[in-house]
Amino acid sequence: MKKEARVIALYLPQYHPIPENDKWWGKGFTEWTNVGKAKALFRGHYQPRIPADLGYYDLRVSETRKAQADMAKQYGVEGFCYWHYWFGNGKRLIERPFNEVLESGEPDFPFCLAWANETWKGFDHGLKNRNVLIEQLYPGIHDYEAHFYEVLPALKDKRYITVHGKPLFMIYKPLASEEIKVFMETWKKLANDNDLPGIYFVGHHNDLRNNLEEILKTGVDAVNTTRLNNYIINHRSISEKILSRIKRIFLGNAAAYAVPYKIMSKYFLVPEEDKLPNVFPSIIPGWDHTPRSGHEGLVMTDSTPNLFELHVKETVDIVDEKDSENKIIFIKSWNEWAEGNYMEPDLKWGKKYLEALKRQIVKEEIK
Repeated sequence: MKKEARVIALYLPQYHPIPENDKWWGKGFTEWTNVGKAKALFRGHYQPRIPADLGYYDLRVSETRKAQADMAKQYGVEGFCYWHYWFGNGKRLIERPFNEVLESGEPDFPFCLAWANETWKGFDHGLKNRNVLIEQLYPGIHDYEAHFYEVLPALKDKRYITVHGKPLFMIYKPLASEEIKVFMETWKKLANDNDLPGIYFVGHHNDLRNNLEEILKTGVDAVNTTRLNNYIINHRSISEKILSRIKRIFLGNAAAYAVPYKIMSKYFLVPEEDKLPNVFPSIIPGWDHTPRSGHEGLVMTDSTPNLFELHVKETVDIVDEKDSENKIIFIKSWNEWAEGNYMEPDLKWGKKYLEALKRQIVKEEIK
C-alpha cells in the first residue's frame, strides 16, 4: 500500500477525571460530560452525538488507547499529535494518558506533541463566565529548560514523528508572546546538547488575523493552517453581525451561528499558501462548539462523509508535489467530541468518515 500523504491526527486527552476539573465543573467531569448533556438547538441540529465502536471511554485504560491506535492505523493515519499542556513553573494538566503511552511503550503507534499554550477561561471550556481558570505563563529560560527535559524522553522515543530527522513539535499560539522565540532558541540549543538533530517547530495558524509571514518570522520551521473561521471572517454579512448583536442584547445570549459544511469547507484551503513546502494544511470533519457552551457558538451543519471526502481529496491534491517528508496533513481532530470535531465512529455515521479518509489517503500499488 502507498500513502498519498502523511496524515497526523490531533488528539485530545481530556477523557479522564483530574482534581482541577472536579473543582471547576464538578466531581468526575471529563469531555464526555459536555457531550452527554448536549441538546439540539434548532431544526436539523445534530445533537447529541453518541460514540459507537469505542464507547464512552476512559483514557486511563490501556486497551482503549490501543483500540484507538489500531483504528487510526487501519484507516491511513500516520500518528497522533497529543495536545500537551504546560502552563509554566512546571504546571501540567491531563498529561496522564500520554505519559502512560510513553512509559509503557504501548501502543506501538507514532506520536508527536502540540503545546496548547493558551490560558483556560470559563466560557471556552463550558462555564457561564469568562473568568481565568488557569493562566498560561512564560516564566523564562529556566522554565523552558525544565519543560524541555520533561519532554525529552518523548522526543527520543523511537515512535516520535520526525520531519527530515527532527522531532516535530507544534506550538498552538506562536504569536502569543515574544518569549516564544526565546523558548524555541532555548530548545534548539538543548536539542543539540542532548544528541538530537534539532526540533522541527510547527506554528499553528487558525485564521487570517495571523498571517503566514508573521508566524514564520518567529522562527518556526513550518505552519499548520486550520482555517476554521475563514468563511466567517471574509463572508459573514453586516446584517448577520447586527442580528447577532440584537439577539445578545434582548435575549441575553447569542444563538448558535450555523453555516452548512458545504459552504464553509470551501474556505478551509488556500492553495497558493498550502502548496508551499513549509505549510501543512488541515482537514476538518465537522465543528459544533455548543456542547461546551450550552447555547452559543459556531455550528457547521450537514457535514457528510461524501462532502468530507471531497475536502480530503482536494487537500491531498494540494500537497501532491511536495517532498515526501513535507506531505503532511493534520486532521482536526481525532476525538474532539464536544466540538463536533472527530473521526471516531458515532451511531449516525459509523466508520464512514474513516472510510472516506482511507480512500483518498491509502492507494493500492499496482503490481
